[in-house]
Amino acid sequence: MMSLIGLSSITMALTAQPQVDGWLHWRGSAQNGTTTEVGFPNQMEQKGGNLLWGQEMPGRGQPVIANGRVYTWGYKGEGPELQEFLTCLELETGNVVWQKGVSDFLSDIVYNRYSIGSATVDAETGNIYWMTSPGEFFCFSPEGELIWENSMMERFGMLTFPNGRRGAAVIDGDLVIHHCITSFWGANGPARDRFYAFDKRTGEIVWISTPGTAPKDSSFSSPVLGWANGKRVLYAGTGCGNIICLNVRTGEPLWRYQVSYGGVNSTVLLHEDKIIAIHGRENLDTSEVGRMVAIKIGAEPKPGEKGPVVLDESYEIWRQPLSMFTSSAVLVGDRVYQMTHTGDLQCLNADTGEIIFKNKLGNGQLHASPMYADGKLYIPMANGKFFILKVNSAGGEILDEEQLEGGCLGAPILYNGKILVHTLKKLYCFGNKGDSQSAPKWVKSVGYPKAGKGARLQIIPTDVLLSPGENVDFRIRVLDENGFVVEEIPSSQVQWQSFIPPTAKVKTRMNARFNSKGQLVADSDPIPSAGAFKGVYKGMIGFTRGRILPALPYKQGFESYELAAKLPEGHIEAGAQFGYPPLPWIGARFKWEVRNKEGSKTLRKTLDRVLFQRAITFIGDPNLSDYTVQVDVMTEGNRRIKGNIGVINQRYFITLIGNAQQIEVYSNHDRIKVNKPFSWKQNRWYTIKSRVDVAGDGSGVIRAKVWPREEPEPGLWTIEVPHEIAHRKGAPGLIGFSPQSLYPVYIDNIRITEN
Repeated sequence: MMSLIGLSSITMALTAQPQVDGWLHWRGSAQNGTTTEVGFPNQMEQKGGNLLWGQEMPGRGQPVIANGRVYTWGYKGEGPELQEFLTCLELETGNVVWQKGVSDFLSDIVYNRYSIGSATVDAETGNIYWMTSPGEFFCFSPEGELIWENSMMERFGMLTFPNGRRGAAVIDGDLVIHHCITSFWGANGPARDRFYAFDKRTGEIVWISTPGTAPKDSSFSSPVLGWANGKRVLYAGTGCGNIICLNVRTGEPLWRYQVSYGGVNSTVLLHEDKIIAIHGRENLDTSEVGRMVAIKIGAEPKPGEKGPVVLDESYEIWRQPLSMFTSSAVLVGDRVYQMTHTGDLQCLNADTGEIIFKNKLGNGQLHASPMYADGKLYIPMANGKFFILKVNSAGGEILDEEQLEGGCLGAPILYNGKILVHTLKKLYCFGNKGDSQSAPKWVKSVGYPKAGKGARLQIIPTDVLLSPGENVDFRIRVLDENGFVVEEIPSSQVQWQSFIPPTAKVKTRMNARFNSKGQLVADSDPIPSAGAFKGVYKGMIGFTRGRILPALPYKQGFESYELAAKLPEGHIEAGAQFGYPPLPWIGARFKWEVRNKEGSKTLRKTLDRVLFQRAITFIGDPNLSDYTVQVDVMTEGNRRIKGNIGVINQRYFITLIGNAQQIEVYSNHDRIKVNKPFSWKQNRWYTIKSRVDVAGDGSGVIRAKVWPREEPEPGLWTIEVPHEIAHRKGAPGLIGFSPQSLYPVYIDNIRITEN
């Protein structure tokens, strides 16, 4: 049984590989699902034929290949013991070289909807980048050593959805870039589909970009890299229904074009001066569901203006009423091959949008995308059938129709004479033994143009998390107007000053100072704080921001908070006074307020947005472990409707369920969920106390007790839940749920102590 990845395995395996070749990203080096390699089989023979090997491992995505090894994302196990795995195998034999297993936590994923995406390999170092379904973003060396990790949920406020779609990162130069829906802090507090660029070697956050609007859904559209107006750019679909373009080197949004009310999940195509995209949600301007469009490239903000530019219909070159929610198209010359949700293969002219032919391959299609090589399309289907079609101007001739074991939700990978496809049962490898003479070399990152005159500063990291007394070093880049590096300068040469954005709702400063070495040093006072700093060098400016979260023990009450804000007209409680929640908390904005309750100031769940009827808020460091959380809680309501309220301890929810009159421990409803009857009343304060104890073998017990606040603490635990593969660390936090935003829940007297 695999154990969870621990901090003890972190290394700095940064040695560059002499040559990294293979199929390093699921869309290929051309970013459009095609390869120039020839000689792939016309048939897939499962019995005694060209099936080279098969591995029993369920998966919903696609493998990648580097230096003779396969890296694939799957899962195994049942119930509480189910884990996702990144597996390294030998391409020729299918033998497992190493595996890394991680458990789901605090997510909404249902029905084993795991591994919907792919790892990405860096062409320079051979390192592997993988974001799990609950949002742990890992960097591994080719030998499986953990180089760095970031918990996107606990560190950046990533939200999860029942579908579990995660997609794949993209690498450009020294950056690895991914996107997801997050509710972070400060200006990034509102839930948005955000793009995050990390230094691929260190995991430091370089920039955060919010190019869209409020999302309706998640999106796993992989970014596509390109050039526009002298800038290195990326294009992608978002969860808010936009096609976006942003500057890869700075994260600055350049333009967006909204095509749907829901998310755009398919990866876009870059064809000459246009972007081709498809979606399967409600259109903005028609009653039809779904559309394929071609959008003209070229817009960007005017000098001095902030993006993105919102494109109008004049930028739309053509459209077709085709619908596909998740499967991505293939581009071959000026031909676009797209599977639709009805199971049809559509061939279109990329310049005009004209439909050239259509082939009916099934009754429906889900995530799986085609792959093209040597005049043939390789198309897996959701029902497990796999088609090989020879395509020409007249249509597609079916060369082979094979029924695989398990449905196909990922794209096939064609490399070195082999066809790899992952199903809900197996990872298959068909094809030819040995090396293919026509296997292409992976196209390395393109060179950047010579930088121009310095125009701004880029401060790395752009967001920091500290404990009292800690310090952090910064790298300072001087960038030209297009975002390319002119030079790097020492942080000590920069003039630093605290900065409060003019739009900030909470006008506070971070309790930290820059020293003579250019390090940011957090004050030793155990007081949580957050804020931003502006750096100035030769008239150029840049920004960084950060949070200080106290080390344990941590106590948080709300009597000292000023209720200086008023709810605006049109609000259901217009004119009511409130205070903002602590700024350093993740996911608190719009979800919690400080209010008066019976003469005391407490934290109250907001009621004005049904979208935020549930609040998951992290109040501590993601790397904390072995701690006890104790809070006072209350719900309003009546005999039929009450809220839920509780805490997060080391990636477990411990919650009082009002309507069911239960105490519940869970980390994912389908993985680990245990409840026990517990009678508690509305409008009465209770105290929750919880801890997680993990044994040397990795098993653990989640313990919690609840009692009326005015009574003595009981000696026995109210509930104890064993977990064979326990979570070893995780940020403490709060959870509140007001059904249909009818009745508020309250929290007070937060105490977090070491076990």
